[in-house]
Amino acid sequence: MNKFFITIFLYLNLIAFAVANPNIQARTGILMDYDSEEILFELDPEAKIYPASMTKIMTSIIAFDLLKKNKLSLDDLFTVSENAWRLSQSGYSSMFIMINDQVSVENLLKGIIIASGNDACVALAEGIAGSEENFAEMMNEKAIEIGMTSTNFTNSSGINDPDNISTVRDIAIMSKYLIKNYPKYYELFKEKNFTWDRTGGDPIKQGNRNPLLYKNVGVDGVKTGYLAVEKYSLASSMKKKDRRLIAVVSGFATKNLRSSESLKLLNWGYRNTNTFEVSKSNETIFELETWLGDRDKIKVTTNEDYYITINKKSIRNLEVVLKYDGPIVAPIQKGEEIASLIVSSKGEIIKELPLYSAENLKKVNFFKSLVTSINYLIWGDV
Repeated sequence: MNKFFITIFLYLNLIAFAVANPNIQARTGILMDYDSEEILFELDPEAKIYPASMTKIMTSIIAFDLLKKNKLSLDDLFTVSENAWRLSQSGYSSMFIMINDQVSVENLLKGIIIASGNDACVALAEGIAGSEENFAEMMNEKAIEIGMTSTNFTNSSGINDPDNISTVRDIAIMSKYLIKNYPKYYELFKEKNFTWDRTGGDPIKQGNRNPLLYKNVGVDGVKTGYLAVEKYSLASSMKKKDRRLIAVVSGFATKNLRSSESLKLLNWGYRNTNTFEVSKSNETIFELETWLGDRDKIKVTTNEDYYITINKKSIRNLEVVLKYDGPIVAPIQKGEEIASLIVSSKGEIIKELPLYSAENLKKVNFFKSLVTSINYLIWGDV
């Protein structure tokens, strides 16, 4: 058998773009491609930060997880405790719920995500776990599960606590998990206003704290943060066509810098890099030549999604090839590994993906097999 190398695509003769890192005026930051998880930019990404209200991303995830598993309903009502109510009286961001109010999970989530209400966080945490301490344990268990290695949550809101810590890298991981696993509920993060028909007063209308939502540039989340010791922070996500980027930056001196610098970082990512879908699990199909099978070709696919993000100046060096010992000899069972997909740049392998048969391939009967073999011996024609 011969070793086959089939080039799928090779980019040549494209213009090279100079890629200079953006000068971001913050203490720490990261920019990640959503699909490939490639880190496009980082500024001291392992530095400890106080995540402030970005903590509320995990608070929302815990609720979304229970909703997805039908262990919680948006219509469920939780009673507001004095503990939760006091946060609405302390000068923090609030939904302005009152003691003994019966508030639905849906309204509490809107109060958390849109109005950034610390009181709503405590009411939700107590309603789900009985106490905020128990809820924080759930948050930490989820953080470990999704790969957040440098995070410790001590409360549901992110208000002052020296032990409530994270990193921009972990916040980016958490943001991707949110968007990927709860697309329906993630829609809440782009809503610009929330009106709470409060007890004992006129309804209160509050706008989303995320300044980039109002610029109509493709940003649809995620969450702002502020603590005096940490200054201003923002986890943001922008989608243009089929591509999404996630930026998390902390330590901005002002609100205006938080907005302008985050947008600059996101735009830099789109301007200087591209992401390509190399293979979609069980969707991207390749065909290989066969030998002594009941068909001349067999379909193969990967069992994982794979995307590659690359600087535009390096696109000309990108190459994707199929590699297999062929033709593929029948019989072949569906799911059998029979080839590989190799992604390389400048001769260096970036990724090698196994390819699996997407179908069964039967061997032809003895007579036809004999004729085919004789034909090959005489004519070299398979």
